[in-house]
Amino acid sequence: MTDPSQQLRSALDALDTVFAPVSERPFTVGGCAYCYTDADLAALAGPSQRLPEALVRSVAAESEGHWDDFPALYRRMTPRVVRLLATDRLHVDHGLIASRLLAAEPRTWSEPEREALEGVWHAWWRAALHEYPGTGSVTGVLEAVSVSTGSLSPWLTVWAGTRTDAADRHLADALDDWLFEGQLADLRLGFYDELHAAPELLSWLLSLEEGRIGAAQLFEVERIAHR
Repeated sequence: MTDPSQQLRSALDALDTVFAPVSERPFTVGGCAYCYTDADLAALAGPSQRLPEALVRSVAAESEGHWDDFPALYRRMTPRVVRLLATDRLHVDHGLIASRLLAAEPRTWSEPEREALEGVWHAWWRAALHEYPGTGSVTGVLEAVSVSTGSLSPWLTVWAGTRTDAADRHLADALDDWLFEGQLADLRLGFYDELHAAPELLSWLLSLEEGRIGAAQLFEVERIAHR
């Protein structure tokens, strides 16, 4: 079986292929002339694969109000943004990117585009769980894939079924993050807190097999869940 890292690379290549008709055709870009030069706007009107990474990073994080047609621009740039994100080269908050993707109205995209993006999310999540310490935070990956798809459940199911040392060490690290200052009690994911994760996450944590969570962390999870 192909290793998870190779599966991720293949999924990213498939995303490029599926989006090529959108990403490569000429596009009229209207945007904030204060933040972006005429040269930037001209570059954004051309094939997105030719854009410098610095410009991709800037546009990836930029708010919708900077563009005349934000959904169309973000859709054509999705393969570049997602590749940099999944390879830990975007250097933009995962929750912010998930929120921007939601604002790009992915439900209006073609079925092949939606399926290709979901394929990347699944491959990225599995790759993250199989490598420790890995590239980037597993909680960031979970935030990106769950917020952009609107659901935690499928990703938690994969985590529960991934019985590797790497997955368990990621779980311990994630709990350290979530339990810090009691954040787990009202954990919300996404830059704009779009996904209320606490109820589902607490239920999932308590359903894990005995020994999957250390005693001290489990005590805190139970205390939060039952207070």
